[in-house]
Amino acid sequence: MVDLKRIHQTVMGILFFLAVFSIVLFSLFPFLQIISVSLKDIHDMANPSLIPSVIHLDAYKELLGLKAIDENQNDAVRAILANPKLTEAQRESLLTKYENKNPFPFLRYMLNSFILSIAATLISMTLAVFAAYALARLEFRGMRFMRRGTLFVYLLGGVILMVPLYQMGNTLGLTSTATGALFYMILIYIMQTLPLALYMLGNYFRAIPRSIEEAALIDGYGRIQIILKIIVPLSRPVLITVFVYCFIIAWNEYLYASVFLKPFNDSRTISVAIQALFHSKNSIWDRIMAASTLTLAPVILFFFMLSKNMVSGLSDGGVKG
Repeated sequence: MVDLKRIHQTVMGILFFLAVFSIVLFSLFPFLQIISVSLKDIHDMANPSLIPSVIHLDAYKELLGLKAIDENQNDAVRAILANPKLTEAQRESLLTKYENKNPFPFLRYMLNSFILSIAATLISMTLAVFAAYALARLEFRGMRFMRRGTLFVYLLGGVILMVPLYQMGNTLGLTSTATGALFYMILIYIMQTLPLALYMLGNYFRAIPRSIEEAALIDGYGRIQIILKIIVPLSRPVLITVFVYCFIIAWNEYLYASVFLKPFNDSRTISVAIQALFHSKNSIWDRIMAASTLTLAPVILFFFMLSKNMVSGLSDGGVKG
């Protein structure tokens, strides 16, 4: 006798697997396309396959400083110069355009983004630990308003805040120099990451039993000692989760960096630099895609290194409380 129930369960299981696989493949396809193009040379760009005919690593070597960038010898330029339809004037114009080498300082831009993101994340988390503990444990006037209003900043679009932030930066004189603009960007990133850190840490801290802190108070611990020696060690999973989320927010930020850092070429973040790369003479598809791939590397590295702690931290920080 045919077991219709088992057949139905098997068919539903197969359909569910195919649906999940399709969603995952759809999500990963853009990243696979980026990696594929970054590994192709100029002659292989028209190949629709995700697998390059020949693995081409020159773009990565150039960006990482392992190979000198010589525009006159670049495959793309060489292919254009080989076109027999080019007039002598066009050929001379092309050679003149590329004779002044202006390599894309990728590592400098990566370092700028890393310093800004790490600095803003560490400061934001330090402030959030003490503020979230106060919101979770202490009673004071306006506490409920502050607790519920921590995410209010996310209700406002970045474009709406741009004008007042720009006016404030000009008034304080922070937008006229590269150092001042970098310092101002750290303040802006703290403004963007602090509400999320407060929300997640506050939920987690409220779930920690008060009896642990009461026992510590009896033993003579102060509030600062309780936070540093008890709350922080117990909150390691959610602290790691918050760190990664705040770092990603700062790392991927483009809008404010494009306004405050664009005048200072050496101080640009990687997101602004890649956008500018599209409009420069270094705008070659393998190099653009290689830069995009390397930009993803720190986030992916953090995620895989800390993923085990992030799972429990995300559920605890987002649900409890």
